[in-house]
Order: sequence, then structure tokens, then C-alpha cells
Amino acid sequence: MLYELLPPLEPLIGALRVAQYITFRTAAASLTALFISLTLGPWLIRKLRDFQIGQIIRQEGPQSHRAKAGTPTMGGLLILSSALIPTLLWADLSNPYIWIAVLATAGFGAVGFMDDYLKVTRRSHHGLRPRYKMIGLLGVAALVGVAVLLLAQQNPPLYNTRLIFPFFKNLIPDLGWFYIPFAVLVLVGAANAVNLTDGLDGLAISTFGVAAAAFTALAYVTGHAVLADYLLLVRFPPAGELTIFCGALVGASLGFLWYNSYPAEIFMGDVGSLGLGGALGTVAILIKQELLLPIVGGIFVLEALSVIIQVASFKMTGQRVFKMAPLHHHFELTGWSEPKVITRFLIAAVIFALFSLTTLKLR
Repeated sequence: MLYELLPPLEPLIGALRVAQYITFRTAAASLTALFISLTLGPWLIRKLRDFQIGQIIRQEGPQSHRAKAGTPTMGGLLILSSALIPTLLWADLSNPYIWIAVLATAGFGAVGFMDDYLKVTRRSHHGLRPRYKMIGLLGVAALVGVAVLLLAQQNPPLYNTRLIFPFFKNLIPDLGWFYIPFAVLVLVGAANAVNLTDGLDGLAISTFGVAAAAFTALAYVTGHAVLADYLLLVRFPPAGELTIFCGALVGASLGFLWYNSYPAEIFMGDVGSLGLGGALGTVAILIKQELLLPIVGGIFVLEALSVIIQVASFKMTGQRVFKMAPLHHHFELTGWSEPKVITRFLIAAVIFALFSLTTLKLR
């Protein structure tokens, strides 16, 4: 919005010329998101308490989490609002990549909202039935896959269905129509992985913020003609505008972490975790870094794998590999305090993000 409104004022205020630069608008979107989150946070926490929208704790979870029952939840509404509003303010709204990212994030968040709403109204940790929840996620993901395929069919094409393999220069197969189920796999996997990570105060949002920061850098170089050519990336000029979206996600994450840090005053709920996971997966698809996503979000992958391994092991052998899954609960039960688990996972997330950036030149 501001991207279209500010240029006519440049003759009067020359300093407004900076608004045409992606770097400036990314910083502005990030700060706007941070401001919105910090400002609206206390108000939302009060409203959630007034309406008694509190966290329902699973009976099979760690005993130490019983005290968290009743903590305001559905804070993902704050995160998504803080990220999407600045994106709409500072991004070029004629850019199709921006609308795909915004609508996909809202779509995944809507599925999470329905799940949270049913949990609160039923006073149970059971929300949407798993089949309906999965249908919702698959539906949103499929729409994203169809949207990027339509972009690939434009003349000139605004997207392609080739894959870039980290560490390789020339191994770039074209999936064609098979890209839609591939995109669905990436998006549903990312949404559920972030959802599984959301189990400790500040864990999911802090590790997500690191991943979003990495994707901010990746989106910028993908849209930059010189850098993309130098790093042998598939370049589409519209992809650079996603830098603003990612910057807004970083700012919203920092603002929410202010209230979600240990001991948390508010939880994000599924509306936040599914929305953020979907946002991360969508950006990875749009900037052609789908196969780098498991490295950038290494913590989310480990959390999801721990659940898969635990379930498979118990069904096949009757034995559990971990004391409890997801992985963060395992370390809690081994004696690590909650702040220690969070801090060490955050350190690991930074390492994963830095390593992912080094792969750009290691080809």
C-alpha cells in the first residue's frame, strides 16, 4: 500500500525515495511488525483472559507442565496479524508472490484457528478430528501448488518446477505437474513440524525467528540479479519482494517472543504454529529452496523425526526410543530445565541456519 502511495510524494520529500528499495522496506516492515506485536500483546492477553481462552494441557504430557493450564492461547493471531499487516503496507501488492505467501499463511492459520477454537469450546486438547485437520492442510497446500504451477505457465514464465539440490550445480530435474504433490508434501510437512516444536515457552517462536531470518537473506539474494547469478540460483525478479514478507515474520516473532519467553504469558496455539510453518514452506517453494528447507529448519525436522521414530518403534517393537516425544520433552525428562532446553535448541537453530547459508556457495 505505502509502496504505491509514497512515490508521488517524492518531489516534495526527497527522502521518500528510499521507499523504492527492498532493503529499506524490509527493515520498515520488520520494525512495524515488532511495534504492532509489542503494542497489541498486552491487550490481546487481557482479552484472552477475559474470554477464558486458556491452554488445555495434555494428560500424557510432562507433569511440570500442569501449572501452565489456563495460560492464554491462540496468540498466533497476534503473530500473523503483526506479520501480514506490515507486509501489505510495505510490499508491492501487484506482486503475485506476495499474495501467494500472504494467503497461504492465512489459510494454514485458519485451519489452526478452527483447531484451537474447538479445543477451547470443548475444554479438551482434542480439536479438529485429525482427518479434517489434514484435509484442511492438504487443501491449502494444493492451492499453493496449483498457484505456482500457473505462474510457471505464464509467458514469460514467472516460476519453474525445477528443483535445486544443495551442494550440486547441474542436478536440476523438472517435476512438471508432479510439482503439485511435491509442494503439498513440503507445505504440510513444514506446518506439522513447527506445530510439533511448539511445546515449551518460546521454543517454537525463537527457532522460527532464526529460520525466518535465514529466509530473509535467501529471498534477497534470489531476487538480486548479480547475487543470484553469482550463486547459481534460479532467479525470478518478483521473488525479491518476499524479503519484505520474511522481514515482517522476523519482527513479529521477536515481538511475540517478548511475551512468550519463559515463563510464557501467552501461547501461540495451532493458529500460530500451523500458520508459521505454512509461511516458511511457502517461501521455500517460491524462492526455489524447497530442498534447503530441512537444513534451515533443522530443529523442526528433528522434532518431527523424533515423533515418527517414537511411534514407529512402539508399534513395531513395543519399545520407546525416547523418554517422551517430541524431542524437547525427552531432554526435559533427562533432567534439563526448560530454559536450558530452549536455549540449546536455539543455539542449534542458529547453527542450522548459518550452515544453510554456506551451501549457497558450496556447489
